[in-house]
Amino acid sequence: MVCEIDASKSLSESAMMMVAQPLFSLQVPTINDASPLLQSVAAPIPSAAAVVGFACGAFVFGSSCIAGIFCSRPILSPVPPSPPEAKLSWSLIDNTTLVMTKTMNMSISLRRSITTTPFLSERIKQTENEIVQMFQLSRPRQDSTNQRTSRKSSARMLDERFIRILKIFKWGPDAEKALEVLKLRVDHRLVREVLNIDVDINVKMQFFKWAGKRRHFVHDSTTHMTLISCLSDSEMFGEMWKMIQEMVRQSVVIDPKDLSDIVRLLGKAKMVNKALSLFYQVKGRKCKPTATTYNSIILMLMQENHPEKVYDLYSEMCNEGNCFPDTVTYSALMSAFARLGHDNPAIRLFDEMKENGFHPNAKIYTTLLSIYFKAGKVEKALDLVTEMKEKGCMPTVYTYTELIRGLGKAGRVEESYGIYIDMVKHGCKPDVILINNVINILGKSGRLSDARKVFDEMSSVQIEPNVVTYNTMIKALFESKASHEASSLFEKMKTNNIVPTSFTYSILIDGFCKTNKVEKALLLLEEMEEKGFPPCPAAYCSLINTLGKAKRYEAANELFQELRENCGNSSSRVYAIMIKNLGKCGRLNEAKDLFNEIKKLGFVPDVYAYNALMSGMVRGGLIDEACSLMRDMEESGCVGDINSHNIILNGLAKSGGPQRAMIMFENMKHMKMKPDVVTYNTLLGCLSHAGMFEEAAKLMREMRSCGFEYDAITYSSILDAVGKIDDEHVTHQVS
Repeated sequence: MVCEIDASKSLSESAMMMVAQPLFSLQVPTINDASPLLQSVAAPIPSAAAVVGFACGAFVFGSSCIAGIFCSRPILSPVPPSPPEAKLSWSLIDNTTLVMTKTMNMSISLRRSITTTPFLSERIKQTENEIVQMFQLSRPRQDSTNQRTSRKSSARMLDERFIRILKIFKWGPDAEKALEVLKLRVDHRLVREVLNIDVDINVKMQFFKWAGKRRHFVHDSTTHMTLISCLSDSEMFGEMWKMIQEMVRQSVVIDPKDLSDIVRLLGKAKMVNKALSLFYQVKGRKCKPTATTYNSIILMLMQENHPEKVYDLYSEMCNEGNCFPDTVTYSALMSAFARLGHDNPAIRLFDEMKENGFHPNAKIYTTLLSIYFKAGKVEKALDLVTEMKEKGCMPTVYTYTELIRGLGKAGRVEESYGIYIDMVKHGCKPDVILINNVINILGKSGRLSDARKVFDEMSSVQIEPNVVTYNTMIKALFESKASHEASSLFEKMKTNNIVPTSFTYSILIDGFCKTNKVEKALLLLEEMEEKGFPPCPAAYCSLINTLGKAKRYEAANELFQELRENCGNSSSRVYAIMIKNLGKCGRLNEAKDLFNEIKKLGFVPDVYAYNALMSGMVRGGLIDEACSLMRDMEESGCVGDINSHNIILNGLAKSGGPQRAMIMFENMKHMKMKPDVVTYNTLLGCLSHAGMFEEAAKLMREMRSCGFEYDAITYSSILDAVGKIDDEHVTHQVS
C-alpha cells in the first residue's frame, strides 16, 4: 500500500502512519497526542502486492513511500509518551526474538516541506540499515563464551534468515534485492551452506545462478558438487548432467574424489555412457584417477550389467603406473567374470590377488564358490570353504546360501541339509532367501517332512515367510502328491496377508492338473481372472495339456482360443501342446496350420513344436513327411532331442520294417544323442514283431550292458510279438 506524505504533518508523523496503516490499520497519534500508548498488535503478513521492494523496511520511490515489515508475528510494543524535544522509540519484535529498533528525532517545527531531498536520501539509507540489522547476526561480545560461537550456530542463523526471505518472496527480483540489502559476503562456504538448506531445489538452482553473478566470486568444484548432489537427490538427472557439463566447460578443477562422486551419481542415474565419456574427458585434462576412481567406474559398470567392459578398464588401470587394484577392484572383476561365464580368468585373478598380498574377503570367496559349483567342481568348492575358515574369514549367510544351493543342484541333498542344520546350531542366522533354497532342495528330492520342518521352524529364528516361501512349499507339497495340504497352505497364505502372485496360481493350477483335479484347476483359473491377473500362458499350458491327455480336445481348444484372444501372441510352447492334441485326434491339417501360424507370428518353432507335429504325422501314417520335417528342423538350426529321434524311429518301426529302423538306430549311436530306454523298447518291439528274436535277444543284452533295466514295456513288447507269432502259427496249422 502506498501512503503519500502529507505536507501539513511532520515527517515523523507521516513515517509513523506509513508503518502502522498498511499492516495494522491503526491510527497512530501525532507527537502532540503522545499520551495514549500504542497497543500491542499481531497482524498477518501482508500480501506480495502490498510488499513491493525489499524483504522488510520502508522504502521511498519519488514522492511515495512503500511500507513493508518482514516478520512472522509482528508486534508493536507500547512506548511511553515523551516531550517534544525527546526521542520516540518503537520496537518491532518477531517470534525469532530479532528486534529492529528505530529512533526518530522529532523536530520542534511541526511543519516541513516535502522537498527536503537530503533528508529523504538519508532516510533510504537508514531503512536499508534496518533490514541489515533485522537479518544480520548479532555481533558477539568480546568474551570467551561468544568467541567460541561455532560455525554450526552461524549456519543455523543463516538458514533462518534465508528461509524467512523465501517464505515471502519464493524467488524473484524481490528476493534478490533483499539478499543484496543484507550485504552477505558471498563466498564458497556461504554458497555451500545455503545449498544445504532444506528449500525447494529450484530455489537452490536460482540462488546458485545469483551467487555466480556477484562481483569477485567464481564458483569452484565444491559449490558445483554440492548442487550436483542436491540435483541427484531430487532425481533431476537432466539438470544434473547440464550442471556437470557446465562444470567441465568452465574448466573447473575436478580432482579424483570429485570425479569418483560424479561417476557414482551418473551410475545412479543409469547414464553409463555419459559417465565413461566424462571420465576420459576429465582424465585428458591431466586429472590422475586413483584406485577409488577406477573402482567407481567398475562398480557402476557391474551395477548396470556391463561386465564385458570391466576387464578393459582393469587393464587400463594397471597401465597407469601409480594406480594399483585393491580388494574392491578384485571383487568387482571376479563378479564380472562370473557373470560372463569366464571361469578360468576368475580363478587366475583369485590366485593373483593372493600373490599380491591381498586377503580375499567373504564376498570374493562366495563369488569363487559360485564359479566352482557352476563348473561342477564340487570338491574344489568344499576345499575353498575349508580354506576360507582356516584364513579366519567366516562364511556369511550369502556364502552359506551359495554352498547349500550348489550342493543341492549337485544332488548332494543330505550334505546340503546338514550344512543348514550346523549353520543354525552355530548361531549364524539364516535369511528368507536361504530358507527358500533349503525348502526347494528338500521338496524336489521328495523329503517333504524335512521341508515342512524347515518351514515350521521359521518363526523360531524370527523369519517371516514371504510369497516365494509359500510358492516353494506349495510346489513341494504337489510334488509329493499332497494336494489337499497344498490347498490348505494356500488359504493360510491369504489369511496371513501374503498376496498370491500370478506364479502362485500357476503352481496351483499345474499341481491340480498333475494330480488329476482339473475342475479345481479350472476354478482357480477363473479366480485368477477375477483378481485381475493377466492371462498366464504357463497356467493355460498345464490345463490344455491335461485336457488333451483326458481326450477333452474341444475343452482344450476353447481354452486355447481364449488365450489367443486375451493374451495375443502366446508362447510357442502353448502352440506345441495344441498341435500335439490336434494330432492325437486326427485333425492333422489344423495342426499344420497352427505350426505355420507360429512362424507368421514371428516365433521360431522350438523342438517341442517340431516334435508335436512329427508325432501327429507318424500317428497319421505320414512317415516320409515326418522325416522331411525333421530335416527341415535340423537345417533351420533347431537341434532335435532324443524324443525327436524316437518319434521317427517309432514311425519307421511301424511302417518301414526293421531294416530302416536299425539303420537309424546305428546312426543314433554315433551321434551325441545316445539311445535311451524308449529307443531300445521301440526297436525290440519292431524286431519281435518281425520274428527276429535272435536280433531282439542280442539287443536286450546290449541294452543291459548300457545300464538300462528291463521294464514292463520291454517284456510286453516281446510277449505281444511272441503271442502274435503263436497265433499265426496255430491259424496256419488249422488252415
